[in-house]
Amino acid sequence: MLGLGLDSDGHKRLTTGPNFALLGGSHDTHEAMTEKALKINEKLAAKGKRLEEISREEFDEIAHSVGLQRRPDKGKDKDNDKEKDKEKEE
Repeated sequence: MLGLGLDSDGHKRLTTGPNFALLGGSHDTHEAMTEKALKINEKLAAKGKRLEEISREEFDEIAHSVGLQRRPDKGKDKDNDKEKDKEKEE
């Protein structure tokens, strides 16, 4: 997992774990990223699994349960819009 904090308070921050690296962010942002990465690992441990052993869907469920949400894939939306336009033309 890679976390990138885009806000800053002038300090450089880097936190790493066995399966994550968290870079940047203000104190609060970096703390929140660290907490979520640790919670994800706790959930994985409870399931007896490692990050590389789960599907994208299972990761999404775990991430959502700790307060993260996947942003829509912009490229995917454009492809879906093109398909819908084709269906309308037919």
